Amino acid sequence: MFPPSTRVLILDDMQSIRDLVKGHLRSLGYQELYEAENGQEGLKILVERYAHSQPIQLVISDWNMPVMSGLELLKQIRASTTMGQMPFVLLTSEAERDQVTEAVLAGASQYIVKPFSGKVLEEKLKGVWAKIKK
Repeated sequence: MFPPSTRVLILDDMQSIRDLVKGHLRSLGYQELYEAENGQEGLKILVERYAHSQPIQLVISDWNMPVMSGLELLKQIRASTTMGQMPFVLLTSEAERDQVTEAVLAGASQYIVKPFSGKVLEEKLKGVWAKIKK
């Protein structure tokens, strides 16, 4: 599992979903939580954290957001030489096979369908961590 000191960026255009994810993460011991309401804001935070030598270490992002979607953000991160390997969990209310395939092809580390429980989030994060530590 990711260590409690992991810096996590949570993106969703709905404050209630960001609060829900933050609550689940805090119950798992995570304290350094950053948030944004769209991919453009999230990208700004990612760049700022790197500039201050305190990079974000995990992104949990909604797929559908205004300005820049989670999928667009994921593609930008994967194209980056500095952030390209960052673990990225995509949240969505869509469970269509085509969307899951698109997320995997774009490089999502994991995919979670809304609504989800804290247990589901924990299990998905454990799966991402296991892939990283191989």
